[in-house]
Amino acid sequence: MQVRRLGDSELEVSEISLGSWLTYSGGIERDRTEACTRAAFDAGITFFDTANAYGRGAAESAWGDILSAYPRDSYVLATKVFFPMSDSDHGLSAAQIAKQIDASLARLQTDHVDLYQCHRFDVQTPIEETMEGLTAVVQAGKARSIGFSEWTPEQIEAGLSVPGTEAFVSSQPQYSMLWRGPEAEVIPLCARHGISQVCWSPLAEGVLTGKYAPGEQPPPDSRAASPAMSSFIGRYINDDTLTAVARLRDVADQAGLTMAELALAWVLRQDNVASAIVGASRPEQVHANARAAGRRLTDDTLAAIDAALGDVVQREPQPAPGGSGGVLHRA
Repeated sequence: MQVRRLGDSELEVSEISLGSWLTYSGGIERDRTEACTRAAFDAGITFFDTANAYGRGAAESAWGDILSAYPRDSYVLATKVFFPMSDSDHGLSAAQIAKQIDASLARLQTDHVDLYQCHRFDVQTPIEETMEGLTAVVQAGKARSIGFSEWTPEQIEAGLSVPGTEAFVSSQPQYSMLWRGPEAEVIPLCARHGISQVCWSPLAEGVLTGKYAPGEQPPPDSRAASPAMSSFIGRYINDDTLTAVARLRDVADQAGLTMAELALAWVLRQDNVASAIVGASRPEQVHANARAAGRRLTDDTLAAIDAALGDVVQREPQPAPGGSGGVLHRA
């Protein structure tokens, strides 16, 4: 497993990280969650990403129980704040940030996280208050570094402009061969400010592994067939996209890679990408994804990928689910 520096921080993260969004928040059973986590350590994956909103704390609680068996300095732990935890608990006010970090730490059974991320931008709270709240978390020793997920360039610049506050070191966008919007503005802006990308959905919900065939029903054990885990995959389950993805199989074969390795290596070709977050419901998936670390693609392979996918690629920036544009400033 290769590691990369996370932005301008002192954190080093594994190129492949394990996420817990749809799986460990209730999509799979606890014993499989533990088996996948053990497989991650066995494969050299030491970066674990979760959020308070995943299963309203369920994912954090599961990992709190499981990761407590490992030395705290043997892994990098990230969580997030923003989405509702109750009718009254949501957003990025200073009070909510202070309340939610304590609740997350209790569920995770640790005294600090390595990375505390804003799950989205809060257009109802002045950006100055949000940045001061995040800075207080770091100053209290409850987080080592801070990041954000799916902020617009305007929002990123607003956060960076608040004087006397902690600097961001990570951005978590959706990014894959099929979803390239961050390349337009977010990645160049972050690169100029010492902020790395930690990419979610680099396998496009598993579509880029080649498991879904055009004109056929999804496999019964797949994410697309699961009511609990299929909320976002629908955009890719169409014949045009699946036919284009099927053409990648020859590209992967020519490169001596599996389709998953090809997709993850494509994301990691970006110097500004520190890690690609993968989900897994079985230990063998963890090991298969981990093998993408350290793989490098030739210019010919990159060109073949673009030719295979053609116009099914989303290149323009798109609003993230749950995201909003604009910035509120303190009066």
